[in-house]
Amino acid sequence: MGENIVQLLIARGWTLFIVLFVMWLILKHIRIVPQQMAFIIERLGKYHTTYNAGFHILIPLIDRIAYRHSMKEFALDVPPQNCITQDNVGIEVDGVLYMRVIDAMKASYGIQDYNYASIQLAQTTMRSIIGTMPLDKTFEERENINHKVITAVDTATDPWGIKVTRYEIKAITPPKSIQDAMEKEMRAEREKRALIAESLGKKEARINAAQGEREQLIQESEGEKQRRINEADGKAYEIRAMAEATALGLKIVADAINQPGGRDAVSLKIAEQFVQEFGKLAKENNTMIIPSNLADIASFIATATSAIDWKRMKREEQDS
Repeated sequence: MGENIVQLLIARGWTLFIVLFVMWLILKHIRIVPQQMAFIIERLGKYHTTYNAGFHILIPLIDRIAYRHSMKEFALDVPPQNCITQDNVGIEVDGVLYMRVIDAMKASYGIQDYNYASIQLAQTTMRSIIGTMPLDKTFEERENINHKVITAVDTATDPWGIKVTRYEIKAITPPKSIQDAMEKEMRAEREKRALIAESLGKKEARINAAQGEREQLIQESEGEKQRRINEADGKAYEIRAMAEATALGLKIVADAINQPGGRDAVSLKIAEQFVQEFGKLAKENNTMIIPSNLADIASFIATATSAIDWKRMKREEQDS
């Protein structure tokens, strides 16, 4: 009876052990794959499938996780390397390579280390590209160089399930002697541009000053011209006014002469003016030459009166 109980306990213990062992195996082979991760599963040493994000169960002792890959984009630092330009100048170039795994199976079995291989491809491609251009172009053609490296490396890594998204040159470092020469060249170019700018400024200033003087002279000449025109107009107006006043005065005198007693008044006025002018002449000079008939005032007045009559007749003829 006791032996049967012992055998039963042993049998139950083995059963419990087996159950616990099976449960342990099942729990051990349960896998939860995180987002943006891929697990490569081998069954009996051969590729079986790829587990993407989610819940998965492996067959104990048959399936195993051979590789784990992140599907996120990552960056690889491309170490500095010496490159020779087309004009035989040695420069040091380094960069950053951005890529991601798009096929986990190819990335696992296509190559041993795709990171190392991608870096080597980027370096060799960079050396080839730099060798086709002179030193000055390497600084100007960064975008073009980056594009060529991306194209070459992406084509080469396609069988490995790798996608190259970007490549950026971090620094291009020429030798110290070349840097000094480039600094001197840039300094000379800046000084040249400064001198050109200064000379252009002086040229513009002189042109502006000349234009200002020209415009000033034109304005002064226009002002002088207008002044002379105004003076001429004023003199013309003055002469015309004096002539009109003289004509009006002569007309009034002529009309007055034709009135009764007018001729006697004119004769008297002429005699008075004659005597006044003769008196002035006697005061200003000690020696005088006098005409023989100067004392005959009546004949002088008659002559003046006849001249006035002649002028009046000519005016009447013109008016008629």
